Amino acid sequence: MTAISRGMGETFGVFLLPLSEQFSWERATVTSVYSVYMVSLGIGSLLSGMAFDRFGARFNYTLGVTLLAFGYGMAGSLDQLWQFYVSIGLFGGIGAAMVGIVPTQSLVSRWFDKRLASALSVAYAGQGLGALMMVPLTQLAIDNFGWTGAYKASGLLFAVVLVMVLLLPWRAIEQGAHANPRMAPGGKSAGGPSLSEALKTRAFWGFFFIFTTTAIGIFGISLQSVAYLIERGFTEVEAALAFGVVGMLSFAGMALTGLAADHWPRHIVASCSYMLSFIGIGALALLQLYPGWLLLLVYVITFGLSAGARGPIITTLMAETFAGKGLASIYGASNLGQGLGAAFGAFGAGLLFDLTDGYNTGFALCSVFTFIGASLFWLVPEIRYAKK
Repeated sequence: MTAISRGMGETFGVFLLPLSEQFSWERATVTSVYSVYMVSLGIGSLLSGMAFDRFGARFNYTLGVTLLAFGYGMAGSLDQLWQFYVSIGLFGGIGAAMVGIVPTQSLVSRWFDKRLASALSVAYAGQGLGALMMVPLTQLAIDNFGWTGAYKASGLLFAVVLVMVLLLPWRAIEQGAHANPRMAPGGKSAGGPSLSEALKTRAFWGFFFIFTTTAIGIFGISLQSVAYLIERGFTEVEAALAFGVVGMLSFAGMALTGLAADHWPRHIVASCSYMLSFIGIGALALLQLYPGWLLLLVYVITFGLSAGARGPIITTLMAETFAGKGLASIYGASNLGQGLGAAFGAFGAGLLFDLTDGYNTGFALCSVFTFIGASLFWLVPEIRYAKK
């Protein structure tokens, strides 16, 4: 579910130019839809965690897929900006949050203990796998049926998924492993701080601002990348494929990061991933001077392996720091930072493009915020010196 829901969300990059051309909207106007999506995803993550703790997984996944089916299915018939805010932004964002990494993380932490980082990295990697599958397929759908047909087909896909969700054995899924020390008798998470208690800790705000600043840097780059590559002379399919391969490599990057975080200091592993992000941003910027496949390959490999790589580390640290019955709510609240950061990064990069008629200022801004995110792994003691 994480793969399909977030994968569909990441397809907005290939809708960027078709929507701009169809409605004669400026870049910042179109990217504002994605910003609404990311804000809704962030707020929805908080709501998702609270709903999961109160009503359980069946409620989350049923509501989430219903919103996704309705939102994307409706998007193919729209012609007003505010309508896209509601269908793609509001319904798409909250729907993705309801079935996304917040409930997934909570379920996975019930089944795994010693290799939690590795297990969570596989769950996170579903987002990359989703981008790999959905982005090129969506581009092909746009080429053959137009952007309206592509959105309608997406709505139909989620309607089919909804039927599957209703048939899953949710009671067994929620039980967890009986030998897991995080579980109490009856398949419930044991003890732990509440959301209000977590909000008073320095560790929570460290996680929150890592999510925020890193999301500004990463999403400010990724959403613009398809349009940027097309303007550098690559075809629409080539640009969409590059975007998809970045998603594919993020699958591998998150899995490798999770394995590494089980064996080495997590702030060191995170710093290595940030270095790859910087190299990727630099390679993308240099395509303006040296257009060609070599720099594109460097960008795709380095940015792909690092995109999302911090997620499994943060999630594991939070599962260990705030283990207990309030974990889903706490993680959802911290994930609000990612939604706000991604919204700011996406809209800010689009606005800077309109103001400067170029990408360099946006690249610089994204690099700065990415550096801040990396620094917080070293500056917050509870994160830097966290024990496994």
